[in-house]
Formats: sequence, C-alpha cells, structure tokens
Amino acid sequence: MLSTPVTVGIDVAKARLDVATRPSGEQWHVPNDEAGIQALIARLQPLQPRLIVLEASGGWELLVASSLAEAGLPVAVVTPRQVRDFAKAIGQLAKTDTLDAQVLARFAEVVQPSPRPLPDAAQQALSALLVRRRQVLGILTAERQRLGTARPPGRGRIQAHIRWLEQELAALDNELDGTIRGSPIWREQEALLRSVPGIGPVTAVTLLAELPELGRLDRKRIASLVGLAPLNCDSGTWRGKRIVWGGRGRVRRTLYMAALVASRHNPVIRGFYEHLLAAGKPKMVALTACMHKLLIILNAILAHRTPWQPTAAAARA
Repeated sequence: MLSTPVTVGIDVAKARLDVATRPSGEQWHVPNDEAGIQALIARLQPLQPRLIVLEASGGWELLVASSLAEAGLPVAVVTPRQVRDFAKAIGQLAKTDTLDAQVLARFAEVVQPSPRPLPDAAQQALSALLVRRRQVLGILTAERQRLGTARPPGRGRIQAHIRWLEQELAALDNELDGTIRGSPIWREQEALLRSVPGIGPVTAVTLLAELPELGRLDRKRIASLVGLAPLNCDSGTWRGKRIVWGGRGRVRRTLYMAALVASRHNPVIRGFYEHLLAAGKPKMVALTACMHKLLIILNAILAHRTPWQPTAAAARA
C-alpha cells in the first residue's frame, strides 16, 4: 500500500519559522537562523516531502529556501496573494503564524505549485543592487519634491542630501554596469536587449535580474509569468473584457515605461500602437498590448540570440 505523499508549509518571519505538515498535521517551529534551518532540514529529510511551500516574505525566506533546495528538498516560493486567496476559498479567515503554516501545507497538497530553481548568488546580487537603486531613486524623488516647499535652514540640508543621493545613484549605476560587464552571458544578453529601440540600461538590467526565464520559455508562458497574458472574463453568453493580472509587478512596471518610449521611437511598436488607437482602443489598453508585444519580441531575440531586426521582430510578434 502506497503511503500518502507529505506536503509541508513554512510560515517565514524574521525571527522564526513555523512549520506544518500534511496529512499528519504535525507542527513545530525553529529559529530563522543557520542552526534552526539545519535542524529543520534534519527533521524534514526522513519525511521525504513531495513539496515544501513558503511565501515570499521580503527576503526573509531566501536563506531557508536556498538551504532546503541545496539539501535536495523540493521547494516552491509563492506569492502571499495566492495563499491568501486560497485561505479565503477554504474558509480560513483567521490569520496567525501557526494557521498560516497549516494553510501553506494544504496549499502545497491541493494546488501543487511547481518547484522553481532559486536564483544563484550572482543573480541575487544583481537583484539586490537593483532593489537598492529603486530605493535610492524613490528617496531622491521625494527629497526633490520637498525642496520646492522647503524653507531655510531645512532647504540647505535637503540640497546636501540630494547631492549625496545623486552620487549614490551614480555609484549604483556604475556597480550595476560593472556586474553586467563582468559576466560574458549577461553582457551578450544586455547587448541583445538594448538593440531594441525603447530598451534602455535600467530596463535591460531589470529583465536580466528579475526575469531570468526570458528567452527560455515560449511566448504564452513568458507572458503569463510576467502577468501580461490576457485573461478571459466570460460567463454563459456574456463576453467580458480581457484583463491582465498577477505576475511579476516590477517587471511589468518596467515594461510599461519601455513600451511608452517604444510607442514613440520603435517603428514596429509605434505602428502597432497607432493601429490600435485608430481602431478605437483606449490608450491604456493599447499600451498594455504594446507591453505584451515588446515582451514577445524580447523573448524571441534572446531565444534566437539575434539582435533587433524590424522585419523579423514584426513577424515574430
């Protein structure tokens, strides 16, 4: 008689990890540090779990997820929204660390998300630089806005802070550029991406750091991964508008800015955008379609390792 596969849910916090297993219902917790994680691995390995599920928790999940994966255990890191929607669907409205671990274990059992390889150290370092750049840019934007209404002596301090932030932003850009230049693969991929009109250095680095699957998946799967695959909203004889939802928000925001530039300076995207507007599509709908088209073009360029060619790009998209 075959035994029931074991699934595990781990609720990740800064200080500790709450663990739940199914179908046994066993629960325990360990510290979220090296010793606690090694004790967790020692306890999980004899169970031979089919799947371990964690939520993305602002980076606190990286150590445990990478350690479990290195130990040969199947790990999937999922978005909190997915799990919260699942909890509501099964009627689990209360929320505690213990209950969250139970929900994650049940989510693993029912939904069975595919384990995905974690980014390697270089990918994580590039992503960390990119995150810090966004943070510095956000602070710099806020300080520039404050400067307009600031009065002495605060105005001078804000100006000094702005100068420091600009220097820090330039240093981060140099470090990002150096990181890309230090990898022959990334250097080639960045050159291919930047051959497309509308794709600048920040967009290229964001795609390399946040979307390593680009060029490795087919057009439908890459669009779904980013959250640019049109979703049906139909019921009976009623046909609703198609929407895009979910996916990797940071990549999608970056592609929006790239599509905005490409709709003016990229001949293929500009022609497509103008065609949609002439057909009566709202500007935001047309821009979203341009984001999708641009993503498909970029995916094909990396897959075939051929730089931008307007005729080929129009045919592929």
